[in-house]
Amino acid sequence: MTAEESSKDIGRVVLAFSGGLDTSVAAVWLRERYGVEVITVTVDVGQNEDFKDIEAKAEKLGVVKHYTLDCKKEFVEGYVFRSVKANGLYQGEYPLSSALSRPLIASKCVHIALEEGADAIAHGCTGKGNDQLRFEITIKSLAPNLKILAPVRDWGFNRSWEVDYALKHGIPIKPKREKYSIDVNLWGRSVECGPLEDISSHPPEDAFEWTILPWKAPDKPEEVSIRFENGIPVALNGEVMDGVKLISSLNSLAGLHGIGRIDHIEERTVGIKTREVYEAPAATCILKAHKDLEKLVLTGRELKFKEYVDAEWSNLVYTGLWMEPLREALDAFIDVIEERVCGEITLRMYRGSLTILSRRSEYSLYDEELARYSGSSTFDQKWAEGFITLWGLPTILSRKFHPKKISGRCVYGGC
Repeated sequence: MTAEESSKDIGRVVLAFSGGLDTSVAAVWLRERYGVEVITVTVDVGQNEDFKDIEAKAEKLGVVKHYTLDCKKEFVEGYVFRSVKANGLYQGEYPLSSALSRPLIASKCVHIALEEGADAIAHGCTGKGNDQLRFEITIKSLAPNLKILAPVRDWGFNRSWEVDYALKHGIPIKPKREKYSIDVNLWGRSVECGPLEDISSHPPEDAFEWTILPWKAPDKPEEVSIRFENGIPVALNGEVMDGVKLISSLNSLAGLHGIGRIDHIEERTVGIKTREVYEAPAATCILKAHKDLEKLVLTGRELKFKEYVDAEWSNLVYTGLWMEPLREALDAFIDVIEERVCGEITLRMYRGSLTILSRRSEYSLYDEELARYSGSSTFDQKWAEGFITLWGLPTILSRKFHPKKISGRCVYGGC
């Protein structure tokens, strides 16, 4: 279906509205091109914006109605904490900050669209990115009868054209924001485009807001302890906090020590490699502590299998498949495993480095009496001889059929 065909018979559109360049241009473009009524929806997932300004901007752009929804608590408890339990990292680097927010935003837009009797939902995603998958698969899963409009992608917008369009139509833009493409929520800050597209150079310092350059951070280490219950962080330095406050506090604290800068080459779902820059101080600390605590309380077999589960979970979320039944099934497994992931991990932060200082848990499988190398260890070393024979038996026997020469002489014959 072409862009023109998809917009036929649409009278009212709900637009996922960040107030940035893409969605601001889309709000005016949809009205101007098709004469539709536009309803904008802004979902607060901790981006620390002036939502009154965003609402005023939406009204200035001629929308018929604007919604601002405070979903920080829902975002943390329903999405971020699930990712913590799954050690959510894509390609071992990206803590899925934007990826986790998209299904929540899309579901809220669906709710408003059904309430308002809208015919379609629009978003400002490009054809190169992953967000188009995250929005559209969620929308189609929840409300398959709603049409989806993607002006930036389907009408071939580019950033220079958008800036010109904004200036011609009196759409206010922020110069710094238009230098980069920025997405922010409680779990992380994503920065793309502009100078970052030159992979031979360091990211300019003006790309960062949450973190200090490590060598400019305080020349004094600081310790922070994180308490987990059922795999979820519940307390910071002994103070019990709700998830929103805990993550916000840790973002500020760790950011002051230069923790959480991520700069890597990422494989997008559409098949292109991109240079991605993130700031995620709290996520970096929490995920490191959580994984270390798992190593203390889970068996080796549980840890090995959960690595596969975590990797698949992260891939599903990154590629827009939050609604996939497999993700829910993996969550069920993870929830059972995480019942014993309770304890406290203490970290040391110093000029960009993060070190585990101490760990303790009521479910710890570490037995000092067994582990110690002194003569008083309860481990009987005589057990090892029989274990070695049994453990290596298949390998030893297989050599009969894979003879080797050692110093020119045959071993097991048959050479």
